Amino acid sequence: MRRTLALTVALALLAALPTPEVANAATTLNQVIDNLRTWMIGLLVGLATLLLTVGGVRYLLAAGDPDALEKAKSTIKAALAGYALAALAPALVTVLQHIVG
Repeated sequence: MRRTLALTVALALLAALPTPEVANAATTLNQVIDNLRTWMIGLLVGLATLLLTVGGVRYLLAAGDPDALEKAKSTIKAALAGYALAALAPALVTVLQHIVG
């Protein structure tokens, strides 16, 4: 009975979600580059957030072990580098846009 109720609620919530609009196909090079920039930023921020979460969990679970602490710190540094790349992505794509034309 509970499974049926949970399934019904889940299906109702899925049905209530708005349907995404179909993106227009890029017809110019500038649109393609803008779409590339958007995807790059999204991927970099997502991966950086995942790395930051993993680094934080590693740091919490290190329990004073120097090797585990160092791995956690390096993971957090990689996450910060990912955020920096995400912040620089618009500038990199703008440079690419000027080079291509």
